[in-house]
Amino acid sequence: MVVVVDARLWELFRRHWRQTMTYWSVFFSFGLCVAFLGPTILELGCQTRSSLRQVSWVFFVQQLFLLLGSALGGLFKKTLVFSLSSLFSSALIISLVFALIPLCHNVALLAVAMAIAGTAMGVIDTIANLQLVKLYQKDSAVFLQVLHFFIGLGALVSPLVADPFLSEGGCNLTSNGTLSAHSTGPQYVSLSGETLGVHNTSLYPLHTEGLASSQVCYAFWIMALINLPVPLVVFLLMYHERLLPCLRTSPRLLDRDHSVLSRSAPVSSEDQHSLFRCCNLSKLRGRPPSFYLLHVLGGAVLFITDGIIGAYAAFVYTYAVSPPLEMAHKMAGCLDSVFWAAVTAGRLAFVYLSYRFSAARLLIFSLVGEPQCTHQLSLECPLTLGVVTVQCMLLMLYYSSVFLFIGTCALGLCISSVFPCVLAFTEDTLDYKGCATTVLVTSASAGEMVLQVLVGSVMDSRGSYAFLVCGTIVSIMGFGLFLLLQYVCHLHSNSQQGTVTCHVI
Repeated sequence: MVVVVDARLWELFRRHWRQTMTYWSVFFSFGLCVAFLGPTILELGCQTRSSLRQVSWVFFVQQLFLLLGSALGGLFKKTLVFSLSSLFSSALIISLVFALIPLCHNVALLAVAMAIAGTAMGVIDTIANLQLVKLYQKDSAVFLQVLHFFIGLGALVSPLVADPFLSEGGCNLTSNGTLSAHSTGPQYVSLSGETLGVHNTSLYPLHTEGLASSQVCYAFWIMALINLPVPLVVFLLMYHERLLPCLRTSPRLLDRDHSVLSRSAPVSSEDQHSLFRCCNLSKLRGRPPSFYLLHVLGGAVLFITDGIIGAYAAFVYTYAVSPPLEMAHKMAGCLDSVFWAAVTAGRLAFVYLSYRFSAARLLIFSLVGEPQCTHQLSLECPLTLGVVTVQCMLLMLYYSSVFLFIGTCALGLCISSVFPCVLAFTEDTLDYKGCATTVLVTSASAGEMVLQVLVGSVMDSRGSYAFLVCGTIVSIMGFGLFLLLQYVCHLHSNSQQGTVTCHVI
């Protein structure tokens, strides 16, 4: 498919291509960290002798510190020197964490490693999103789609690298270098680490005698090497712009770019230089209620949808190897690759679709599909299924391994563009005041943090079917919140006397 790019957009990209490519590349690092825990969760549980519920809390720690890192990234984006230095450090830290994960032989050490990685991810998330929105303003939708395509690309690589090193038997234990074939039976590990009997409520047993044997450590070391070119790209941009300490004679890029932007889409200096300026009470006085509701509802939609992405990627492997499907471990490991490949392909397709359709219409496509397109597929009807529809079908056909692959692919395609579309839709409605980006990024991180722990805990106590039930319920909630967002957009448009236009279906 040949995408004809508007000459003005091409000129904007040509003017900012070095910065843009750098922000895109660091999101590849972000994607690597997003996806590796899913297919390796049982291996890491074996390595740390932890139950599924315990390892689920590692997801929580990662997302909690991603949330903190997002706020920290806002403090570092004041100047280009701080922004690029933070991106360089964060990408390098991610490689170091990958290299150290095989050395974490208890869940506390693994949680510390994930906390460090989560902080680096949060810094990358905030800085890259904010800088792209600043660079391109009302034209940012296309470039944000590409940015999140690189998350999908990195997330696609992680499961592909991990898959050859997954153990078919799940948790293999050795004693003095020999497989423990005469174990007395499965034991369970409680949240406190106490070994329990077979009548524990956990449905995911782990042997606790002997030493864990796994080759997944090689996957982490390979991912560390794959990620190393990313900090190099950031370093080269810093060198080119003379931002290194030994060359810092003309830090000209930030001022030059903002001066160019100010002639077409002015951004106030207050919005440029403070993460929390939007929370200044003097600025918030006199705002209509719809202004606050747009932030809340936009954040709530991303809380749900990014939570679905995080929970699905984290636990689809565990669901597949559990009854009733009981897939082979290596085959189940392909599900994460299929999911992230679909997310990546969807984001690439939506680069073109976001140029043709409004963000609001793309969100309708993504969440429930287009009803009038069920019998005809064309460029005017790019999707016929939505997140809600796919989740309901997965729930009904839970016994089918084949449909699990099909549904995983469809879900990835449908949900791939929700984050950049909601970001573009909300910022456009608020006329790019800059505050919504911070609120939305933070809400998305919080959604992944909460839903991963929730789904992991429910699966551990109620069984694998709860994975699909939770996904269906929260997807329906997400669509309801989006309808409320559309309604509030109309109210906000009326309160601004027509100066704001809501592109509602």
